[in-house]
Amino acid sequence: MRVAEFDALFTTSLRDVQRLAATRLRLMLDPGSAAVARDLAARESECCSFFTFTMTPVGGELQMDVGVPTAHVEVLDALAERAAAQARAAV
Repeated sequence: MRVAEFDALFTTSLRDVQRLAATRLRLMLDPGSAAVARDLAARESECCSFFTFTMTPVGGELQMDVGVPTAHVEVLDALAERAAAQARAAV
């Protein structure tokens, strides 16, 4: 269910995707999506406690940093690929 919710967030609000490190992903989102992004991150963290989500307003955007331990890089890879696919589709 949350995969579809992440896809919807990416479709409506994603502005940029940056892979900062193997274990860190940065998503730049429309600031209007803050409540949805925070709710989604909280529910994902309850399910998969290895995720860390940090939300920071930056210059008119919402910066969502997503981190995982090294043992879960493949999960972050999948999330990054979904976000990147949406970014490519929006161009």
